[in-house]
Amino acid sequence: MSVEQRRIATTFALTTIALIVVLGVHPVSTERILAGYVLALAAIGLAALMRVLGTERDNTSRFEQVLGRKPAESTRPSEVVRIEREIILGTTSAGNLHARLLPLLRDAAAARLAIDFDLHPGRARAALGDDTWELLRPDRPVPEDRNAPGLPLRRVHSIVDELERL
Repeated sequence: MSVEQRRIATTFALTTIALIVVLGVHPVSTERILAGYVLALAAIGLAALMRVLGTERDNTSRFEQVLGRKPAESTRPSEVVRIEREIILGTTSAGNLHARLLPLLRDAAAARLAIDFDLHPGRARAALGDDTWELLRPDRPVPEDRNAPGLPLRRVHSIVDELERL
């Protein structure tokens, strides 16, 4: 028996005991006592029905439901998210460009060309072109101002396009 069922049974039993006591004292007519008893039982039944219906229905507002939801899991691979972050950071500052984005682009170019930049810099330079080589060369110096602007996003797109054409 659930807690709710026990509560209803206890209330019904106490109401019945009260009926017996009131019938014994007999302060008013028996018809009125029985009418009051039936009215009390109806109230108990309605209260129990409202509780049952209230637990079946979700009383939270739409706002609370949205707040309670777990965020949707990202369907994008973590590597894609990481590379996007590296690109964004590389466009914001020269320090991030040098430390994060250029090594990523350099690795992509070396894989695309199947050339080790350190062993064959001349072949890599010829395949990439002078502008791209100056940007991707492994011996590129660290920028003096690491907070200076990074590489414009248009330039990143053009380098990626060049690498895709290789």
